Amino acid sequence: MRRRPRQHRRILPVLWLLSLAGVAGCGDQAGSDRPPATSDAGPIHVHGLGVNPADGALFVATHTGMFRAARGHLRATRVGGRYQDTMGFTVLGPDRFLGSGHPDLRGKLPPFLGLIESRDAGRSWDPVSLLGKVDFHVLEASGQRIYGYGSDFETRAPRFLTSVDGGRRWRSLDAPEPFISLAIDPRDARKLVASGERRVHRSRDGGRSWTAVDARSAGLLAWNAAGAFLADGKGRVWSSDSASGPWRRAGSIGGQPAAFDNGRGRDLLAALHDGTIKQSTDSAASWSIRSAPG
Repeated sequence: MRRRPRQHRRILPVLWLLSLAGVAGCGDQAGSDRPPATSDAGPIHVHGLGVNPADGALFVATHTGMFRAARGHLRATRVGGRYQDTMGFTVLGPDRFLGSGHPDLRGKLPPFLGLIESRDAGRSWDPVSLLGKVDFHVLEASGQRIYGYGSDFETRAPRFLTSVDGGRRWRSLDAPEPFISLAIDPRDARKLVASGERRVHRSRDGGRSWTAVDARSAGLLAWNAAGAFLADGKGRVWSSDSASGPWRRAGSIGGQPAAFDNGRGRDLLAALHDGTIKQSTDSAASWSIRSAPG
């Protein structure tokens, strides 16, 4: 594999962090302003993606609410009339989602939502824990095991937390550097890969210890049965069978990703900054439009 020049690797994290305004610039906002009632811009400023196993619908978590595109439909529509800023988002099972972020300003919840859960495909959300205490920008889960990385309300300091009982109790762990993205091995939820500003890191013990496995940095991660995938700031996708390397060029999304995640089975999903959602069914080799704004 031809390595990128070192100066490119050093510049990329800065550009990436500037582009991910939802992670770097919105973490301290109290919630989402309600847009004019006469129009709805749709899924822009995307934070997270997922597919509901119950019906195959695409769900898009954004700065101004949750959107759903039914299977076979390009247009995504708002779910539940809510304008909640869902920063962290993951699909746990049929109609069951986990999230974090900031509330709809029309409500009375504190500015940091902690861990919240929906059991009706995003139409309503209930607090699970850490309400008013933490805003998870990175949130991943498998079964009862949950990993979250985000901001502490009191100190605004970053925190890396894990739970093994569905989010009721949490343990604080050390991160080797600020995390941009994290993914879980679908075969073993104790095995993780995380990307930071400088390197890619691997854990085999539920995040208690980490090993740097690649100098590749500032990427968004996904991990499914086909392997681990990293999308960099130029939209290039790299893959590794075990997340330990080597990382091989797998394809190109065709634009800088705002979000990157698993779809159904071995599918991959990527959101561009204009709200276009792309999908790959061949391990990132080719991409097609799954949902388009407007």
